Amino acid sequence: MQVFLGDLRRFALPGCALTIGNFDGVHQGHRRMLEKLRQEAQARALPTALLTFEPHPREFFSRTKPPARLSTLRDKFVLLRELGLVDYVFVYRFNHSFANMTAADFVDQVLVEQLQTRYLLIGDDFQFGAGRQGNFRLLADCRHFATEAMPSVLVQGERASSTLVREKLAAGDLPAANALLGDIYRISGKVMHGKKLGRTIGFPTANIHLPHLKPALQGVFVVEADTPHGRLGGVASLGLNPTVSDTPDYKLEVHLFDFAGDLYGQRLTVRFLKKLRDEARYDDLATLVAQIERDAASAKTYLTSLQREQA
Repeated sequence: MQVFLGDLRRFALPGCALTIGNFDGVHQGHRRMLEKLRQEAQARALPTALLTFEPHPREFFSRTKPPARLSTLRDKFVLLRELGLVDYVFVYRFNHSFANMTAADFVDQVLVEQLQTRYLLIGDDFQFGAGRQGNFRLLADCRHFATEAMPSVLVQGERASSTLVREKLAAGDLPAANALLGDIYRISGKVMHGKKLGRTIGFPTANIHLPHLKPALQGVFVVEADTPHGRLGGVASLGLNPTVSDTPDYKLEVHLFDFAGDLYGQRLTVRFLKKLRDEARYDDLATLVAQIERDAASAKTYLTSLQREQA
């Protein structure tokens, strides 16, 4: 899979089977769409291509209250590469110029001229262009490529969508969110220096950098983390950490069991297995430490039972 950022005219594709969207989280609906795209591309002897946007359009239009992101741009690339269904990913910078582009200009300049689209697969609710005036009918009338609309994909009776995944994660319903995703929800990031309070109370933590303002879930969780030293179990806090912090910045802090090495600057992928509780503010540090001890014990019990099930 090749990723291209910048002016799309530089890439000069001879033709492609294309789909368009944010693909936040790369959930089951996205996966079925990419499988369909690959089938149609093979029938036409075309490579598959995905056009996505950065930042997310809803972030661009709601900068003071952006929606929670399911995956960073980097994590999205990782998920797409794991699927092995996309040959090219084109990242279009979503800015004022693009937001004001008419639907007709988007078709002519981006889909036809820049990407040489020969087959286009879109979601059944896809709209585009200034004022969201572009729709399936406009695309279907274009003589340069064939257009199909992908029907909704249902998971446990509900339409798979990034919005629904966010709702399930916000509610702490990890089993439902994972069913929609087709995988265990995960976040990756580099380990940054923090206040180093954890090591003074017996629970050193890896502080994971969160590039976006708001995560899709909050609370205390049983986790597994993929590290340079292998996959390690642990307990994680994701939120504002109100007992020891008064900033509005969200933090992902992971305490890894049976590990005492240095992870600064390393990238960790944190897999959220079970929610233990919501965040809470405690009156003093001793009360917080006692709760962390209970959380760690609960996490170890859960991980042990999981290992027995998998044995």
